[in-house]
Amino acid sequence: VQLQASGGGLVQAGDSLRLSCTASRRTSSNNAMSWFRQVPGKEREFVATISWRGDVTNYADSVKGRFTISRDNAKNTMYLQMNSLKPDDTATYYCATSRYGYGSVRTSDYNYWGQGTLVTVSS
Repeated sequence: VQLQASGGGLVQAGDSLRLSCTASRRTSSNNAMSWFRQVPGKEREFVATISWRGDVTNYADSVKGRFTISRDNAKNTMYLQMNSLKPDDTATYYCATSRYGYGSVRTSDYNYWGQGTLVTVSS
């Protein structure tokens, strides 16, 4: 499975962006999917996760209330709507497919990763 992340860009604080992650095909299992982000010199950190059916979501405290994760399985695509962006949100955002039906904050629980899309938020 190949994941293609897109939608990043340069925005100002308070603006919105929507990231997309499209899979080349459906996985053989009904896997959860997640977004992570990383800045140079730091560990990749969990942002949000969504179950296969989209009925269970979870967010990092730092984005709760501002970001919304969703998915359209008919299009093999996951989204991350990011509102009220802050300079601290600046990072490369990665999408990933979990090995399991549930999401996790551990990168080792994910077997497919997208190439990343850069989000830069200026103050």
